[in-house]
Amino acid sequence: MIAAVDVRAALADVAGFGSFFEVITHPAERADPTWRPMADLYADPEPLRARIAHVRRMLDGADDRIAASIAFQGLAARVLSAPLAVVVVHGVLPLLTARSLHWRVSVTGPWPLWVADPAAGPLPDEPAATAEAFTALVVEEHLAPLVAAVRAQVPISERLLWGNAASSVAAGKRLIGSARPGAAVRAARITDRVLQRGPFAGSGERLPPSPPDVEWTFRRRSCCLYYRLPGGGICGDCVLGASRAARR
Repeated sequence: MIAAVDVRAALADVAGFGSFFEVITHPAERADPTWRPMADLYADPEPLRARIAHVRRMLDGADDRIAASIAFQGLAARVLSAPLAVVVVHGVLPLLTARSLHWRVSVTGPWPLWVADPAAGPLPDEPAATAEAFTALVVEEHLAPLVAAVRAQVPISERLLWGNAASSVAAGKRLIGSARPGAAVRAARITDRVLQRGPFAGSGERLPPSPPDVEWTFRRRSCCLYYRLPGGGICGDCVLGASRAARR
């Protein structure tokens, strides 16, 4: 097992990659009673219902499915980005489980995350085995229960939600490569294998890279529904973008 101080330093390092990579590790946060384990978010319907409602208001009264999709994508990106970056850059897997990783409400942006005593395990220096360990952790501890919790709130396609999660993996790969160019190839090779596993499999295709991507660019086979908002447009990895291009 890697010493907790090393994991704390690794998480602090990757937090600089952007807000979705930030996980607070200061022990003094124990004094704040508003922190709740992620497991509570998956089991208690009220906080997730409130989050979806908040997103709906921010999107000027969007359809429930659009709000649920965007809320899910933000939460998925939060729980997977930091461990993915630590795996790629530092070669260890932070054990950010549904009980050890905590959240608290924020109305001004992504919900902050905190872990009191971060621990991690070593990873084999082989992309497929590394991808297997990362996928097992984030799917079993976070993404599968989050998919179930969102679908208990709103009748939304499971395939759409897993497409959102896959899109977050690909975005994480791009951001890691931009922040640490020396890790870009490793990020691409690990995430390529992540996207071939479990519920990510079949969610999209890897195309020749478009800058700033390295090795490949992801195009999903589903849509997050953002285009249904007035002036929403189409995301860069959306299947609808390919369909429209083919019709020209």
